[in-house]
Amino acid sequence: MSGSNTSAPGSVAPSSPEPLSFAVHSLPDPRALGSSAQQRAGRWKMLLLLALCAAPVVASYFTFYVVKPRGTAYGELITPTVEIPADLPLTDLQGRAVQAESLKGQWLLVAVQPAACGAACERQLYVQRQLREMLGKERGRVDKLWLIPQDAAPAALRPELLAAVSQQGIEVQVLQVPRAQLEAWLKPAPGHALADHFYVVDPMGRWMLRAPGDPDPKKFKADLDKLLRASAGWDKAGR
Repeated sequence: MSGSNTSAPGSVAPSSPEPLSFAVHSLPDPRALGSSAQQRAGRWKMLLLLALCAAPVVASYFTFYVVKPRGTAYGELITPTVEIPADLPLTDLQGRAVQAESLKGQWLLVAVQPAACGAACERQLYVQRQLREMLGKERGRVDKLWLIPQDAAPAALRPELLAAVSQQGIEVQVLQVPRAQLEAWLKPAPGHALADHFYVVDPMGRWMLRAPGDPDPKKFKADLDKLLRASAGWDKAGR
């Protein structure tokens, strides 16, 4: 019949399209995305913090061991640096053991002189004190250390000398060390003795500069100023 809506025999009515399935598991979890972003941000912050902490050390060693300003240094830079032996047998004047590790954390201005300490020794200790005082507000970053090579019996200082190196505020740390072990760490220039020099040790416990024992104070101070500027922030004031 005309206008009939009937289908031809055997035909199948077209099926209606099925809606797309949006199952929960098919979408990323917003919480997981947030957590991942936070972790990445945390890693970047940690790396930035490590870079900031390492920058002064890197700058100091880049200046002295890559740029190598030998033409402007008064003292002799030691390359490579020589680490203080962890088992260096140090003792104080009372014979008590002192750990080498305890010397780290500060710049050290080191004199090596016998306990008898004659005129040249007294002169060097005086210059050591004056050099530190010349550093002004930076002097708290430098310790004065007097190492006594010990050959046999423990050292005994004259009472007036002991009083001089023990004055509050300008005291000198005095330690004894067997000569053989000391000579295995610090070395004088060819043709000189250990007592002929000052030795500068960085806060990481590395011997890195040697200067005359009776130096030009202004020139030697200039070296110390450069070291302290280059290492600002990675040593500890006062110990």
